[in-house]
Amino acid sequence: MSSVQVALWVVVLLVVVALVFDFMNGFHDAANSIATVVSTGVLRPGQAVLLAAAFNFIAVFIFHLSVAATVGKGIIETSVVDTHVVFGALIGAIAWNLVTWYYGIPSSSSHALIGGLVGAAIAKAGAGSLVATGIWRTVAFIFVSPFLGFLLGSLMMIAVSWICRGMSPSRVDRWFRRLQLVSASAYSLGHGGNDAQKTIGIIWMLLIASGHAAAGDALPPTWTIVACYIAIAMGTMFGGWRIVKTMGQRITRLKPVGGFCAETGGAITLFLATAMGIPVSTTHTITGAIVGVGATRRASAVRWGVAGGIVWAWIFTIPASAFVAAVAYGLSLAVF
Repeated sequence: MSSVQVALWVVVLLVVVALVFDFMNGFHDAANSIATVVSTGVLRPGQAVLLAAAFNFIAVFIFHLSVAATVGKGIIETSVVDTHVVFGALIGAIAWNLVTWYYGIPSSSSHALIGGLVGAAIAKAGAGSLVATGIWRTVAFIFVSPFLGFLLGSLMMIAVSWICRGMSPSRVDRWFRRLQLVSASAYSLGHGGNDAQKTIGIIWMLLIASGHAAAGDALPPTWTIVACYIAIAMGTMFGGWRIVKTMGQRITRLKPVGGFCAETGGAITLFLATAMGIPVSTTHTITGAIVGVGATRRASAVRWGVAGGIVWAWIFTIPASAFVAAVAYGLSLAVF
């Protein structure tokens, strides 16, 4: 086998690994899209994942690829990217996703991928290979996205409570069971639009580094876009059931009106972040929105111990995935 054939074989392998990560992203983060609508009883689990998967894919027709550009060119210097760096980044992200899925912890697939890129790049070329602006924007939104979700979710809940103050509880419940279908769809749209682009970005990075795409191209190849949106939608269809219970009921008890407010606040946050090209965590966003909705009732309605445990997982995501990625990068040098 010639060196060109070996290079092509490695690229194909890494594209497959990237799509596996994308599938796992949908699988792991399905709870973000469906937990509230399932936990409130508006949809059965099977119906919810089909709805979420459909809107994950529909996002391909709506959002520009600004997040993909950030991941592909704005986290680490393109000059250090090679197949080993991409391999390390993907393994670091996949490993962290598997650990957190097993223990039912709603962590961020997005930040696991960012951590993987950081760890692999440092292992190869040191901290000077990082793009500070892109990393700081991403790190800032670890705090901004849940806060914005919290703020919008709580404001939505307060506004809805004021608007519906003269209505009977049964009528409110009936209306918001219908409206939650809209809010769940909007959140799934935002989830697909932001998260699928992260995998598009890393495949684009790989294709440029291996000479299968030009660095000056304005857009990645069409097949990468379609494949990534299909992969995340398929992952969502299988659902991350261990995390649904944590997101939907253990943080706070939700009714359809609360689910609508949390999903709407989260969706607005995701739309804003995607428009700005920031790879934000859908997990952080919806968790903040759920806590915001619960806190409008009373502080004790939120199980702060559960929420605190989730925050610790957020803090460890980037360094943990970066460490695994650095190890994987070293191992890859001996493999291919």
